[in-house]
Amino acid sequence: MKDNERLYTLVLTRTPGIGLIGARNLLQAIGNATDVVLQAQSLVKKVPGFTDRLAQALNRPDILRLCEAELLFAEKNGIQCLIYTDEAYPSRLRECPDAPLALFYKGHADLNRLHIVSMVGTRHATDYGKEICARFIQELKTLIPDIVIVSGLAYGIDIHAHRAALDNHLPTIAVLAHGLDRIYPSVHRNTAIEMLEEGGLLTEFPSGTNPDRQNFIRRNRIVAGISDATIVVESAEKGGSLITADIAESYHRDCFAFPGRINDTFSAGCNNLIRQNKAVLLQNAEEFVKAMCWDVENKKPEAVQRQLFPELSSDETIIVNLLEKQPEGLQINTLVVESNIAINRLTGILFELEMKGVIRALAGGMYHLM
Repeated sequence: MKDNERLYTLVLTRTPGIGLIGARNLLQAIGNATDVVLQAQSLVKKVPGFTDRLAQALNRPDILRLCEAELLFAEKNGIQCLIYTDEAYPSRLRECPDAPLALFYKGHADLNRLHIVSMVGTRHATDYGKEICARFIQELKTLIPDIVIVSGLAYGIDIHAHRAALDNHLPTIAVLAHGLDRIYPSVHRNTAIEMLEEGGLLTEFPSGTNPDRQNFIRRNRIVAGISDATIVVESAEKGGSLITADIAESYHRDCFAFPGRINDTFSAGCNNLIRQNKAVLLQNAEEFVKAMCWDVENKKPEAVQRQLFPELSSDETIIVNLLEKQPEGLQINTLVVESNIAINRLTGILFELEMKGVIRALAGGMYHLM
């Protein structure tokens, strides 16, 4: 059943005329991609705005064969096809309204690690920007040893962030603007291969997709959405990293920028972000960790007498029992699976438990018992 759902989710993503929003609306109305595709004709009368043309588009054998071939390609090449209902799908990204329904991932890094940060910037990195990448990530390694570094494998700041992570034995993930049948730019192939050991390569694009300009803009939302925070190291007044920062802000994620001299071309974008209050001025990793409140996560909280709150509902009790079995905490997507409680109800339950002082929310959708 799960394999069918994976296949038909891909069909939804590749059917012309539906689009991401349309596909999401169909999934919300029907519940799963398998029923959407296999019962397409009956949806004409059930779903407002669903036309005969869309029903016919979902019944195209050529698209089905393409998706079957894509899953076969993934299997042969050790690539995971993650659909939005999978536990391994990035939970932070799932919260975003325009998150892809399917992702292709090759690597070993946990996409739901407790601490994930994106570092982006100009393709024309200066010595100043390169030094920031090296120093900042080295400091982060000391302060947050389990941190994951995300970037885009592009020239400039991206590749220096990846290489600094590798130098410090940190997992690093590249979000690509093309399929996993190639590496672009090709000069970064060796770095990409090295990243597979502890990090990974992630994309929403199927094999055969070219690294076209519009794809880089689309992939920026994944860079922003997969992380707890986005850090802009260097940027001119216009650039893709500023788009990523804007997207991060729209997702209500933290955004930081390193300042530069007022006459430096590739610090103008960062300085503008700070001046416009779109990003927090950043100077070192210690400031960043404090701003994210990650410095208090390892401090033992003052014990709370949970017996003072005997009036827990049955659903609240289920959540507390699950968290008692996992002292390190659980992510919200794991809680959904383990409790069998729908996400829309679970968020309300978690909020009530927080208000009662029974649990504590941490970055990345993690919840701990107090």
